[in-house]
Amino acid sequence: MARINPVDYGKASEEIKALHDEYAKKIPMNNMKLTLLNNPVAFRVLNGFHDILKEAKAFLGELTANLFCYSISTENDCAVCSQIFRNFLDENGVDFDALVMTPEQHALISYGRNIADNPHEVYDEQMDELKEYFTDEQIVVITSLAAMMVASNIINTVLEIDM
Repeated sequence: MARINPVDYGKASEEIKALHDEYAKKIPMNNMKLTLLNNPVAFRVLNGFHDILKEAKAFLGELTANLFCYSISTENDCAVCSQIFRNFLDENGVDFDALVMTPEQHALISYGRNIADNPHEVYDEQMDELKEYFTDEQIVVITSLAAMMVASNIINTVLEIDM
């Protein structure tokens, strides 16, 4: 059971309803989003995830961006986020465990898992490998996406958000 109740739209203030309605046009309003609506600033900040995900998809492609997020979420043992990204993979006929990754995808997934596990263990060699495939700007986007994914994992895990 969730530790914090999601906002009940029917009982929400006009400010919260307006914020909900604005974002509901662009993103799915799942339990994490409804819980974050308890505070408009927290809601806006953490929904920056969707903006940075869009940036990443522009050069990674939808599949690779979702593989990256899935690998971070599974490394963090975030049940909610892992399931969301697993559903995407299943709906697109992708078996993550049987997937033969490109060298670029392998470098990216390894980077994401290291960030989730211990960002102090992202060594120069790993960064050099990323630079074989990505520009500095793209690495900033990828790292920002990882940071937002980890933040989402923390919210879902610590607050025990329901699926």
